[in-house]
Amino acid sequence: MVRSRGQAYADLYAHRKLADGFPDLEKQGAEFFSHSQPVVAEFVDNFLPAVNRLIDLDAFGRKVLVVGTGPKPVTVKRFRERGYDAVAVEPIAAYVEKGRELLGDPDAMRQGACESLPVPDASQGLVLLQAVLEHVDSPNLSLREIHRVLRPGGVAYITTTNRWKFSPRGVNDEFTTPFFNWFPPLLRESYVFFQLHYEPKLANFTPRPAVHWFSYTDLCRIGRREGFAQFYSPLDLVPDDDPRLSATRIRRLLKPILLGARYRPWLRALLLSQLGGAIFMLKRPSG
Repeated sequence: MVRSRGQAYADLYAHRKLADGFPDLEKQGAEFFSHSQPVVAEFVDNFLPAVNRLIDLDAFGRKVLVVGTGPKPVTVKRFRERGYDAVAVEPIAAYVEKGRELLGDPDAMRQGACESLPVPDASQGLVLLQAVLEHVDSPNLSLREIHRVLRPGGVAYITTTNRWKFSPRGVNDEFTTPFFNWFPPLLRESYVFFQLHYEPKLANFTPRPAVHWFSYTDLCRIGRREGFAQFYSPLDLVPDDDPRLSATRIRRLLKPILLGARYRPWLRALLLSQLGGAIFMLKRPSG
């Protein structure tokens, strides 16, 4: 059994170079994410009140850049429906093609890497990276680029992997292998190699699997290194009267803890050990 599986893997590269990767992986990834990528239509509506507690987007010309949207740039579509000048940037050509079909405007979906964004300096009020930073080649260069394209006083919102997140079933949102985020780095690298070349389903057929795992403090440290001045968790910005905090009985019970954490450093640190995969980074205003 083991030998037959090994032979099947060997046959994949009998007449190909390893550097070519798994056959048609970009196409497979585009098809997979077109059917499985979650569509959260209300995200923008729920997200904007938190942003408005930090900055006035109207003062920045309502300019929004969303990086790494995949083949369904629904967030960009919703921003544009609400009158924002929103643009998507995506590195994978097959995803760009499908995304342009959804948006109906070729210029609203541009191909480019996070390390080299195809937008001018100091042109954006808000940049979003949702489940992107773990996939880039260089987190430092990516944050440097985001800092470049933000106007002074602008904000980056990032959601990414949390290497300390615990799930009883080992769910990690990136690899189908349970408890992957708790593996030693060398073992994770070996799984990445295996996924890219032999078993793409291990990371849901993406040609850019998650190779970076962060804590909240990791994100703050990298952000400061690339010029960002202040950092906020969504916990710090949720309005006290947010209806989502009272939507269920368990949320009503947790509401005093979630709201009180912003005033209690030890409690905030404890919560961010599990909720630290989302962060707002503020570019220092001029002067």
